[in-house]
Amino acid sequence: MATQNKASLPVIKRLPKYYRYLTTMQRNGVEKVSSSELARIMGTTASQVRQDFNCFGGFGQQGIGYKVDTLQSEVSKLLFGDNGEKLSTILLGVGRLGNAVSSFLTRDVNGYRLLAAFDVREDVVGTERNGVPVRHIRDLAEFCNANHPQVAVLCIPRESAAELSSTLVSLGIKGFWNFSHYDLSVDYSDIIVENVHLGDSLMSLGYRMRNE
Repeated sequence: MATQNKASLPVIKRLPKYYRYLTTMQRNGVEKVSSSELARIMGTTASQVRQDFNCFGGFGQQGIGYKVDTLQSEVSKLLFGDNGEKLSTILLGVGRLGNAVSSFLTRDVNGYRLLAAFDVREDVVGTERNGVPVRHIRDLAEFCNANHPQVAVLCIPRESAAELSSTLVSLGIKGFWNFSHYDLSVDYSDIIVENVHLGDSLMSLGYRMRNE
């Protein structure tokens, strides 16, 4: 892999989109792509594409462009690691949203390995969600101490997330995929948080529909 510089968050946020388009090109038998063509597909500029990849060492050659197989492989390594090792993950909350998220996480394409789900409802404890056992939240500490998960997915109410976050951090959780409305990054600046607010996307769509 090329030498990496420190990439900004906006660059990191664009990597999955690069990966999706490059994977499609690869499947369609495209061998080379220029920064201009990638920019057109991405809805950005050729200069921005080159700057993005320069954060990780470049990957292309001036006047020739990028080899799709090579670029797709390098972006894959950035997103999923050199050896493809999956991040061990737990899910908190198996309501409708938690069920949908567990289905996504158990697909073999996203770089995560869902070890267990947790809930407080006795009627779901002991069942499975997409092949993953549902445990009671009281077993959380014992499970984490034994299995050392790295990532927690929060599909629980804001109040529950606020109560459990310190426990999860103390149990060694380093990253959160957070569907609650509790902003963990305010209280825990040394962890990695991806906040997902589904309503924000709808409000953004509404604004654009009414104002563009």
